[in-house]
Amino acid sequence: MKLLKLIIFDGSFKTTPFINRLVRVLALNHQIYILGFNEKLTHPIERVGYISMGSNQSKLRLAFTSLGWIFKSGKFQMLFPTLKKLFLGNRQSLQQQNLDIALKTISPDIIHLQWPSVIPWFEEVLLKQEIPVILSQRGFHSNVRPFVDEDNFKYLQKWYPKMAGFHSVSKAIARNGDKIYTTPKKIDKVVYTGLPLEEMPFSEEYIRSTPLKLISVGRAHWIKGYDYSLHCCKVLKERNIPFNYTIIGGAGDEELQFLVSDLGLQDCVFLEKRKPQKEVFRMMSEASLLLMPSLEEGIPNVVVEAMAIGLPVISTDCGGVPELITDSEQGWLVPTRDPQALAEAIESFADLSIEKIEEVRLAAKKKVEEQHGMEQMVLGMEGLYFEVLGGQ
Repeated sequence: MKLLKLIIFDGSFKTTPFINRLVRVLALNHQIYILGFNEKLTHPIERVGYISMGSNQSKLRLAFTSLGWIFKSGKFQMLFPTLKKLFLGNRQSLQQQNLDIALKTISPDIIHLQWPSVIPWFEEVLLKQEIPVILSQRGFHSNVRPFVDEDNFKYLQKWYPKMAGFHSVSKAIARNGDKIYTTPKKIDKVVYTGLPLEEMPFSEEYIRSTPLKLISVGRAHWIKGYDYSLHCCKVLKERNIPFNYTIIGGAGDEELQFLVSDLGLQDCVFLEKRKPQKEVFRMMSEASLLLMPSLEEGIPNVVVEAMAIGLPVISTDCGGVPELITDSEQGWLVPTRDPQALAEAIESFADLSIEKIEEVRLAAKKKVEEQHGMEQMVLGMEGLYFEVLGGQ
């Protein structure tokens, strides 16, 4: 296998868990660089080169980094213009200059951008078409923003054709990408997130508690659909179905706090602050059911994690979730924005036999093992990189 020289860029050294897991394995066989606008990282990944483009927080550190790149590259003719930019406080221009020098110094085989929002830093690279650039399609910036922001949609329409390839976290998000740009020659590979499943032991014993312990995990944002799950709770309460519902990540959100009070749910709905992953897993292991009321998702990690540890899932059929769950097989699906359907699914779950729940739990575990292992993620991304290079 050819050794690749690969740049990963999302603007920060503090990359997403997906990238951390990916590069930890890729670095065993390839030369990996992570570029960012910071200079410190508490837990760097071994064998990965972290290269600063200049601090966003410290003018002094920005000056040291910028001058360092001048002397490292031997481009002394840029010294005076650099000092002028430092005097004028032109931080973004200096960071772009540092990035351009870094790219020439590293001379990568591939640049992998993690978000559409970082494309502006690489416009010159895309125009020259000398280094292939791959873009990951995931999250708000791919699923939502282009379709609610006309200027952003037009911007992506301009630059997507210049990408050498795309990585999509789900088939659903790939279809959204095709709404922006598509061609028969477009390289777009779906590579599902790989998780360290060995760190998520499956619970052999499942207890459906009374009252039902319902749980959701995720930041308080309209796209998470928590207002619909709270209206669902009102229906459950009216039907005298005993339950407790905890939203981890919901604490402090004024809209959710208002809804809990307005719907009379103070005695059964609890908004918790964000918690460390180990604590989240502990709470999930004690729950009866994960609720995923989102309006749009790629393939949410929390659903994969719940299925891995044996927590049953009821989710909306948004985004890539149907690629993970077939209704009544690995979990249960309901339409988005439908509190009544969500309440009915929970009520039906409360009446299910333990044998049926166990069947679903085991099917969910098998699905996750087949689709979301670390090996399939790494092989999938390597396959994408080599496919793009083969087309050069």
